[in-house]
Amino acid sequence: MKILNQKIERHLRMKRGTKKREVVTQSGQEGRNVRVEVWHKKTCSKSCEVITVLKKKKIEPEVFLYSETPPTEKQLRDVLKKLGMKAEELIRKKEKIYHEKFEGKKMTEEKWIKAMLKYPILIERPIIIKGNKAIIGRPTELILELIK
Repeated sequence: MKILNQKIERHLRMKRGTKKREVVTQSGQEGRNVRVEVWHKKTCSKSCEVITVLKKKKIEPEVFLYSETPPTEKQLRDVLKKLGMKAEELIRKKEKIYHEKFEGKKMTEEKWIKAMLKYPILIERPIIIKGNKAIIGRPTELILELIK
């Protein structure tokens, strides 16, 4: 039975728009389900590092490729709430699009949210979500505290 608890307990397919994403839930060490979602960009080394750390901890995260399929406004607002951050704090200020369109501008919370929805590359990554909490996985060691 313990072996079964350590294996993947369920696989679900979810549709989001026209793209599908795989949802995987795995048992944690105490035998309860642990669902961890990662907002991931395949070309981001820190994002890939987070996925590797989770898999080493025997957690197969739900991977949301937010730059390929942008989040909905509701998803973005939920993540901001779980992070305990304002929209502007979640902006990647090193991105070219930030410098071209947003640097130096005074923007409201609503405008920053709209900007991230239109240009998801502006969303800081990786974001790791577990239950009602979320963190930005920089440095990677921060995720260990979240997945305890």
